[in-house]
Amino acid sequence: MITESIENRTFTPSWYAKYKSKIVTADEAVKCISSGDKIVVQPGGAAPLGLIRALVERKNELYGVEIYHILVVGDLPYMQPGMEKHFKHKAFFIGRNTRKAVNEGRAEFIPIFLSEVTLLFKNGIIVPDVAFINVSPPDEYGFCSYGIDVGNIKTPAEKSKIVIAQINKNMPRGLGNSFIHVNKIDFIVEHDEPLLELPQVDPDTTPEMLKAYDKIGQNIAELIEDGSTLQMGIGAIPDSVLKYLHHKKNLGIHTEMFSDGIVELVEEGIITGEEKTLHPGKIIAGFVLGTRKAYDFVHNNPIIEFHPQEYVNNPFIIAQNKKMIAINSAIEVDLTGQVCSDSIGTKFYSGIGGQVDFIRGAAHSEGGKGIIALPSTTKDEKISRITPILKSGAGVVTSRGDVRYVVTEFGVAHLFGKSIQERAKELIKIAHPKFRDELTDYAKKNFYI
Repeated sequence: MITESIENRTFTPSWYAKYKSKIVTADEAVKCISSGDKIVVQPGGAAPLGLIRALVERKNELYGVEIYHILVVGDLPYMQPGMEKHFKHKAFFIGRNTRKAVNEGRAEFIPIFLSEVTLLFKNGIIVPDVAFINVSPPDEYGFCSYGIDVGNIKTPAEKSKIVIAQINKNMPRGLGNSFIHVNKIDFIVEHDEPLLELPQVDPDTTPEMLKAYDKIGQNIAELIEDGSTLQMGIGAIPDSVLKYLHHKKNLGIHTEMFSDGIVELVEEGIITGEEKTLHPGKIIAGFVLGTRKAYDFVHNNPIIEFHPQEYVNNPFIIAQNKKMIAINSAIEVDLTGQVCSDSIGTKFYSGIGGQVDFIRGAAHSEGGKGIIALPSTTKDEKISRITPILKSGAGVVTSRGDVRYVVTEFGVAHLFGKSIQERAKELIKIAHPKFRDELTDYAKKNFYI
């Protein structure tokens, strides 16, 4: 811990006495929370579980506490049935651990572009009473790093009335606009615990679906030129794309988040950022979500710059990167090019996230490409994900006017500048063969192809 490294020095920095005076237990720290308070929680793999557990221990004393965050990995005890009268989660993005609660009305979903989530706090639309953060031990100047998730917490924490920090030696020291000084922290809880991890591929993925993802990766890789700057998330599709980039040169990264897949490409010299037009030589991101491999890669790594999400996901910032390639997934795409990414019919599944931010940023980038990628069917091959119309109640995350490239394992549909009839033909070509006749019949009856 920091106490060991500081106390052994002949000169003790002035901030250290304040640091010591702020150390409390997690149970003591959460006593400052009152019924009706708004709490913002550092999300992703950085969630401060020690503070969360201490908060939930006080459940019988608290009512109507609102908890704000995007996706958090792992168990969230305040999401259990019966907790809703004590804690109400307001989700900016829905994960597996919050989906049931949202769709049962025990939690609430806020549909919003990821570029604007932190602006809610910056502009005073949501005023948090308390921020829960999980940060690295302070350096010799008293600065703690937000580590693996800067983008979604730095701005809200700066606007919070009270900041409670879990100081965790397992949190890497991420660089960039990623620090908070101990003077800005109200309560310090020294608590070391492993960071939450999220594997690249869902263990339930079938071999057939893995083959589909692999072919999608090949198809997308063919659209990527040397010197391109990439945005990609986590999961089988981006992982498959990265597998087919080993022959590329001087790729860059400007992305809301990244995972394990880029590490090898950086070490091989494929990702260098040398041809980037914005922040050349740097990987720009808001957060990292993966396994310890990615977290260790982040620690004190000068190639990486973390920034708040209102900067990273700003389409006007994104567009300053030439050859910007945005790769995003979808639940379904209809024959006109409308993309649903956040719900299955009326049931909310995930969120808007950064898809539109990057699709629009790439569209205005010189030589940029915005790509929507999805397998042609569901896992059991019973339902086509290229559909005549979106399911009843499905949300349009990315409009047909924004969509330029759609990729499945059967190829690439080029939609930009195409009529509805031409779009339908392009999308039918990349649908699963066993659904093409059905899609063609619909298109003939409704679009006069």
